[in-house]
Amino acid sequence: MPLAEGIDDLARSAARGDPGALDVLLAAVRPEVLRLCARLLPSREDAEEACQDALLALARGITRFEGRSSFHTWLYQLTANRARSTYRVLRRRWMVEAGGVPLPDPPDPRRTSVVAGTRLDLLDALDSVRPELAEAVTLRDILGLSYREIAALLDLPEGTVKSRIHVARQQLRQRLAGDRT
Repeated sequence: MPLAEGIDDLARSAARGDPGALDVLLAAVRPEVLRLCARLLPSREDAEEACQDALLALARGITRFEGRSSFHTWLYQLTANRARSTYRVLRRRWMVEAGGVPLPDPPDPRRTSVVAGTRLDLLDALDSVRPELAEAVTLRDILGLSYREIAALLDLPEGTVKSRIHVARQQLRQRLAGDRT
């Protein structure tokens, strides 16, 4: 049986309350969840924190997996949302520890890699758009889901998904261009 089918079967069993299936599922998806978190967050440590948060959210929320989309699609949405939440928590924590001194804007290139700086800019920009727009564009442009997968996951018509992504991209472009001026 292909791994994806096995994962979907495990997810369905875990959603029905099988603790053994949940344990196997968590171990099986951890590397992928960490990889997805690393796409969004600037450092390995941040990605690992978001991964743990996503796995905990998965364990607590598996009973809400309804099978409308594939388990992987559902997992991608959960992971993207947890990674963005982790970033917000880390940013607030930094603000408290730094005594209210704002984050350097844009990130200092002498202390931040170009990739990390870009990710920080993108995460800040995603926070500036409406959540439903940020969610759709994250699922498409960062996690690579198809329009059809996103539509099924969000229970929306494909045209609505395309519209949200279009509007989000416009707003993100404006925000990112504004950050450079």
